[in-house]
Amino acid sequence: MTAVTDQDHTDRADHTDHAAHPADHAEEAVSEGGSGEDGGGAPVEGGASDAVEAVKTEEVVETEEVVEVEEALEGGHARVGDDSCGRTDSAGAWDDGLIARRVNETAGGEPVAVVEARGAGAPVAAPLAYDGALRSRLDALRELVGLSRTRLDSRTLSEAGRVLDEAAARRRLSGQHTVVAIAGATGSGKSQLFNALAGVTISETGVRRPTTAAPIACSWSDGSASLIERLGIPPRLRRRPLQSAEMEAQLRGLVLVDLPDHDSAAVQHREQVDRVLALVDAVIWVVDPEKYADAVLHERYLRPMAGHAEVMFVVLNQIDRLPGEATDQVLDDLRRLLDEDGIALGEYGEPGATVLALSALTGDGVGELREALGQFVAERGAPARRISADVDAAAWRLRPVYATGRRTGLSEEARDEFAVRLADAVGATAAGEAAERAWLRNANRACGTPWLRLWRWYQVRLEPVTGRLPLRAQAEEEATARQRVEQAVRTVADRASAGLPAPWAQAVREAAVRGSQGLPEALDELAARAGLPPGRPPRPGWWPAAVLAQASMTLLQIVGGLWLVGQIVGFMAPNLGVPVLLMVAGIIGGPLVEWSCRIAARGPARRYGMEAERRLREAAAGCGRARVLDPVAAELLRYREVREQYGRVLGVEAGVR
Repeated sequence: MTAVTDQDHTDRADHTDHAAHPADHAEEAVSEGGSGEDGGGAPVEGGASDAVEAVKTEEVVETEEVVEVEEALEGGHARVGDDSCGRTDSAGAWDDGLIARRVNETAGGEPVAVVEARGAGAPVAAPLAYDGALRSRLDALRELVGLSRTRLDSRTLSEAGRVLDEAAARRRLSGQHTVVAIAGATGSGKSQLFNALAGVTISETGVRRPTTAAPIACSWSDGSASLIERLGIPPRLRRRPLQSAEMEAQLRGLVLVDLPDHDSAAVQHREQVDRVLALVDAVIWVVDPEKYADAVLHERYLRPMAGHAEVMFVVLNQIDRLPGEATDQVLDDLRRLLDEDGIALGEYGEPGATVLALSALTGDGVGELREALGQFVAERGAPARRISADVDAAAWRLRPVYATGRRTGLSEEARDEFAVRLADAVGATAAGEAAERAWLRNANRACGTPWLRLWRWYQVRLEPVTGRLPLRAQAEEEATARQRVEQAVRTVADRASAGLPAPWAQAVREAAVRGSQGLPEALDELAARAGLPPGRPPRPGWWPAAVLAQASMTLLQIVGGLWLVGQIVGFMAPNLGVPVLLMVAGIIGGPLVEWSCRIAARGPARRYGMEAERRLREAAAGCGRARVLDPVAAELLRYREVREQYGRVLGVEAGVR
């Protein structure tokens, strides 16, 4: 097509003859116009010759397109030879409004818009470039999502993933253009403002609601086709504004999009608004004196987008309907509502939303908005600010799963308590006491009098077998030990997960539970392996001397006794003093040596028992650390890593709690 008007085409019935013979009209236009360029030297899409060729090659042509071609050709859109007011840019430049002025002069109608023409030699705009801070935040967000996929569900990470995808997609597109959407409620006059900014009737206005059924794009310079395609706006809904040197210089790089009503009764209209608002670089919210405080606008759009204040314009339209000082009063109330929504206002040099009052019908204030838009687009910072605001919004939505404001981690006190609980479960204290008693028994066995040892042996022989069995069955002891281990694991898991966000606390508990499986059996094996060593306990250096002394006392008793027996039978001369003295010395000296050995053995026995207890405690602590504490510590380390990444996403290098 060469050019398209944005009118309702209600007079299609008058053009049935043209629709029946499109090729004839196209050929006639070519014979009159020659080259297919307009009077401004700018190529119209495909030229008239291309239109003729397309008509010849297509067997079926939509009636609307034929009517538009016929109207464009009859309006002089395909004329050449007059370059006094136009440009001769062979790279796909647009006409400078000459067509619209001709229509005004000949037909007295409003200016019409032209469809974007994309020549084969159209320049390709340079892609968008993010600064180092934004790139660092995006990289941190990407790393954060990667570290969290195994701990968080996809729904929680969906918004962050969408922001990353949109940031990558926007970065590949033009950095010389700024896409600004005009959004508003039914009857707010956004389409009228859209036409006023374009200087030509592009978007249909009227009392019929909803008037705008699909987004319409208007671009002030070339190279924006990929950006508009990203918005899903078809070529038939792409327009060019009325061209003038002043307007082009002021708004070069602007892509303006007129959206359907956000409060439309048609669900598909609201869906289109939500979809496009998530993709544009900035948005102009158009409100009117009647609906500027509408709850739908503030609760559904303005309040959730409070962090996007730097890429937001709020325009109070239809001020021509307000008498006297009512405009200032309504504007002040609008600022109050925006402040309650959490939207920063860009006043007194502070960054924030721009709030203006205007009348698209009379043009009052439109120039101020156009000037503000021109400065906004010329900075070329809106795309990066929009992505940065999206990152902020995604990060704050993720805050409950990454930060709680409380100190987290597993203290040394909790670790020690866990080791003590495991040692109690495995019976480390009882094992140490048993080792101590075993050492003492060995000492008594080696250093005690033979008569006393014989008596004790006899007592053991007389003791019934059932009297040596434990009071509690082995199964009951094992059940009690298992309960102690489970209680220790639950306690350490609760302490490690205290203060963590719910997903990470759950991950810590699951790691502890997985590690506790098989822990009681492993502790039992350790108790059997690390308990009393095989064989006799080690002996101190004085042990041989004590054994020799006890043997000497026994020998004295035997010698004295034999001496007395010899005297009794008459084998030896009577002399009671010496043998009695020997026997008394042996009888008294034996228990005395045994008592001395027992006193001397307490220290080594105690040390031996403590060493056995220490070995068992260390073995139990090592088993618990390998099976429970290390997996828990790994989860806590992963959480600290994602928390640090989350701090980088927020721009806080030191991380957050």
